[in-house]
Formats: sequence, C-alpha cells, structure tokens
Amino acid sequence: MRSTLLRAAHAGLKCTSRRPVPRALRCAHQSSRSFSLTNARREEDERKWSTPLAKQLADAINITGPVPLASYMRMCLTADVGGYYTGAIESGRDQFGQKGDFITSPEISQVFGELIGIWFVAEWMSQGRPRSGVELMEVGPGRGTLMDDILRTIRNFKDMASAIDRVYMVEASKELRVAQKNLLCGPDADTRESKCGWHSTCKYSDLPIVWTDSIRTVPHSASKTPFIVAHEFFDALPIHAFQVVSVPPNQQPVTTSGSPRSASSNTCTPTRQWREMVVSPTPEGTTHADLGTPKSRQDEPVPEFQLTLSPSQTRHAMYLPESSARYRALRSTVDSLIEVCPDASLYMSDFASRIGGSTKHPKATPSGAALILDYGAADTIPVNSLRGIKAHKQVSPFADPGRVDLSADVDFLALVEAATRASEGVECHGPVEQAHFLENMGIAQRADMLAKKVGDEDKKKEIEKAWKRLVDRGPSGMGKVYKALAILPENGGKRRPVGFGGDVSA
Repeated sequence: MRSTLLRAAHAGLKCTSRRPVPRALRCAHQSSRSFSLTNARREEDERKWSTPLAKQLADAINITGPVPLASYMRMCLTADVGGYYTGAIESGRDQFGQKGDFITSPEISQVFGELIGIWFVAEWMSQGRPRSGVELMEVGPGRGTLMDDILRTIRNFKDMASAIDRVYMVEASKELRVAQKNLLCGPDADTRESKCGWHSTCKYSDLPIVWTDSIRTVPHSASKTPFIVAHEFFDALPIHAFQVVSVPPNQQPVTTSGSPRSASSNTCTPTRQWREMVVSPTPEGTTHADLGTPKSRQDEPVPEFQLTLSPSQTRHAMYLPESSARYRALRSTVDSLIEVCPDASLYMSDFASRIGGSTKHPKATPSGAALILDYGAADTIPVNSLRGIKAHKQVSPFADPGRVDLSADVDFLALVEAATRASEGVECHGPVEQAHFLENMGIAQRADMLAKKVGDEDKKKEIEKAWKRLVDRGPSGMGKVYKALAILPENGGKRRPVGFGGDVSA
C-alpha cells in the first residue's frame, strides 16, 4: 500500500512539473520569496533590546527625538508595561529585601519604624493631644513594613490610637498595594473600592486604611491633623538635569516678543544659557570606551541609552533653572550642573498645605507634621547623582530599563524652599544626619531593651549589628548619607521637634 502511495505521489509530481507556469505567477512567486527573505534579514538585523520597555523607549525616541531625563526615569519606574514598580516583568518579583535589589531601614531593624512611630506620638503630645481628626499618611510605602511598625507602636498609646480617623497609603503600584494590604490588614481582609481608592481595615483595630494611587485623591480638610511620613520616596522621583553653556551671538535665541534678534542687537559677547541633558539610544556598536564607562563597570553590557546635551533650549531649560535663586546664581559659570525635581516640590507643597494651610486650602490653625527621611547632601545642589541599583549593586541607570531601580540624591534645601513657599503656616527643621536623628530618638536604648528580651545570643548580635548599621557615620554609612527633615506648624522657631534637638512639650 505504502509503495502504491509513493508511486502515485511521484507520478503527481512528474505531471505537475510538466505543466508550464504562467509568467505572472512566476514573478509573483519570486517577489513573494524575495519579500520573505527581506523580512527574515530585517528580523535578523533588527536590534535586540534587553527588555520590552527598552524597545518601547527606543521606538518613542526615534519618533519624538531625545527625551528629558525625567521622562526616561518616569517610564523606567512607573510605565504600565515593564515599569520597575508598576509593571514587573518577572512574576512575583520583590524589589525589597535581601532577595531583591535593595534593603531599606525598616527592613534592617524594626527599631527604625518604632522610633518613627514614637516621633509622631511626641508631635501629637506637643500639639495638645487632639482627641480626634488625626490622619496618618505614607507616600511610597514599599511593602508596608514601616507603617506596620508605626501602627504597632502607636497602639501602645491608647489616647492617640483612638484619635486616628484613618490611614492613607499613597502607592502607584498595584502589586505593592496588595502586599501592603496583606501585611497591614491580613490576606483574608475584605477590600472595597471607591472614588477615593481602595479600603480595608487594620489588623490591629477597626482603623480604616485607604490606598490611593495619587496624593491628589487624598481629601484636604482644615479640621484634620495630618501626620505624614516619606521614607526613601523623594529619591525615586524623576529629575531634570541641566548644564550651563556659552552661546555665541549668532546662535542666541529670539527676543521675548518672539521675533528674531536683529543684526544690530547682537553683541560680540557670548551669553550663558541652560541646556537640558536628554536621553537617546546609544548607536549600535558603541563600546564602553566610547561612553567612558569606569573600568569597574566594564564587565557589564554596554548601556542601551545615553545622556547627551540638548543642542538647543528645551521648554524645561527655560524655566526650571530659573525657579530658585540657588540655581540662578550658577548661570554665570559655564559647565555648571544642576539637578531639579519638580515632582518633589509638588509633594512638599501638598504636605505644607495640609499642615499649615494655603490660599487654595485655608486652615485657621495649623496642625500636624511631616517627616522626610532620604539620602542626599544637606546643603548643596545634587549633580551627576542618578544611579541604578540591581541585586544590591550599583549599575548603569541606562541599561536594562524596567529591571533596574533608579534613584537620585535629594535636594533637601529645595524641599525646604517648596514647603515654606507653599504655606506661611509651616516651618522646617533639618536636615540632620540620620545618625543624629535616631540617636536623639534613643535607638541605642530601644535596641538594648529589645535585645534583653531575646535569649539567643546570635539574635542579640543581629539586633546590635542592625541598629549600628542605621547610624554608621562612615563615608558611605547610612547614618551619614541619609538625612531627616521635618515640617511643623509655624511657631517662630520656639519649639524644636524631638530628634532635632527638641523635647516633648505636652
């Protein structure tokens, strides 16, 4: 049977081969074959990107041109598809802890969160122990560890615990909102959705907890006393970077009226102008030598993106460097560099408005407080501070978009400027080094009490190692690099908060 089928097949092939093929069909066949080969070659020649987000970024830049550094950071961290926090590529990926990319202070020691809780209790006492209307808020809560330690601590102070109306968690990542809810409320706790956000109930009490993906949806109320914490939040906000260049007279911009400068209006003196640093794909074949990569990182793949200077003024370069006298003072010096974070100013303005009131949100009696803990210099403008972190190592921020955490130093003086400009009803204290803050809050004494409750000597050593890491004043130690900044109701500087050289004034 099989031989019969083979013979029939061969016969059919012979018959088919004898039939003349029309010329048009031959041409169509050849054209189709040529098109297929061209597509195959294109697929082979098409650049291979490290992540789907990298390709999406490159495609967008090819259409629009180089993008501001802030746009690149925002996409890398919060893009819907492939963003580091909001669109994780690997299922179940955890950015935090020993198995993640970085570890934060609350994960290092529970004492850190407990002392933050004590700080808010002290502020509550100093502001007359209000019996109701207190709200707790955390922006960028990570896995929820810090808020869990704060709530666990505050429940030991019954009067304050009963004064809290609700807790707000401002979190853009759906995955992290779930993790926070499971920790703070329990995995089986019910969740309901409203226009404000997602609601559940704290596992420690009947305290309502509300999650929002934007601080704008958290209600403003003059009758509330908000206590706000932002820990390692501002360092993840997108930054713009600028450099001063000397512009020859023949390249000077148009006049403010929009008309070109006349030949007689040009002088022989070059002008100083801010130019923005923008991101574009690195050309294929680029090497570490081309990019000037430090030798310590030349074992990594060549970054797919690079930072270059815009050939002309962008709209951001026209107004952001002019937003502060600190920036304007540098304009006369060619090659001066600055980093500006507009989002940070927006958040600080919001905090200040909630505490001290503003024109848009009047508040007769300022109340509440905000505590910011992050890293950066206390009194200088950040420059060249963008970094990438992956698996607890510093890597290029322009490689593996979406798989690398991006952060930059916080400009603490810019935070102070934004808060005091937004509200006349607030004042700022700090920044002070984290070691100074935690030691004044009694970290050594609290850690010693915790160690005495533990019988295991190895556990005692772990407790000691953890708290000492938080106050390490070495060149890159957490106690020195991290800073604490507080926003309080304006009181003419008569009262310093605890941790900043003050005491509780009950």
